[in-house]
Amino acid sequence: MSEACVNPPTTEPSPPSTTARRFVLIASGLLLTLGTIGSNLGPAWVDEHPAAVLALSSRNRNLFGSVPYIDVVPYALIGFTRLFIAGLALFFLGRWFGERAIAWTKKQTGELPALYHWFARAMDRAGWLVVIVFCASNLVWMMAGHRRMKPRRYATLLAVGIVIRLTVLWAGGQAFEDQIRSFLGWVEDYQWYVVGGLFAVSFAQSARRTRRGVPRVVQEIEHPSEQ
Repeated sequence: MSEACVNPPTTEPSPPSTTARRFVLIASGLLLTLGTIGSNLGPAWVDEHPAAVLALSSRNRNLFGSVPYIDVVPYALIGFTRLFIAGLALFFLGRWFGERAIAWTKKQTGELPALYHWFARAMDRAGWLVVIVFCASNLVWMMAGHRRMKPRRYATLLAVGIVIRLTVLWAGGQAFEDQIRSFLGWVEDYQWYVVGGLFAVSFAQSARRTRRGVPRVVQEIEHPSEQ
């Protein structure tokens, strides 16, 4: 019997390359930036450019508010693709960058420490349910990677959760179509003031976080072993 048969090769995944790590960092940052832009433009654009808004940010309020102004096929395709790509990017960010990525996400989202610990315990006990129910949460996406959920299992659960969420929000948007149209019509005269205010707040927060976070990100890229 050959030595290869006696000692079969291991199936341990090789560590990610610096290029892969850099790509995930850039993609995650880009998606979060686009999400901020889409969230801020939502009040002004969701009725006239719903597809563009969803491509930028498929947050619940954009998904819900866009229902009266978009057909179901582009709604489903754009919403699913946007959420699925973001979910994969942040999953690998949490998987490859560990606690630093989780801590960074907590600062970005302003999550309370108690909520963070609750998600950590829930992920360990019933991760499949957490991913499905909270399939649009940045923190959950990264926590699933950090807790070493298998990528294929995670992708399947993520897809199921997104489909359920899109279905519920589409049905809700149809049920409250008149209210959505009335609300957007009411804010139409002030929508750009709202957008300007949202951008001002976002830029101020981003500038502060960037000054604090960029040196640590660069250090992590150049010295991945120092974790």
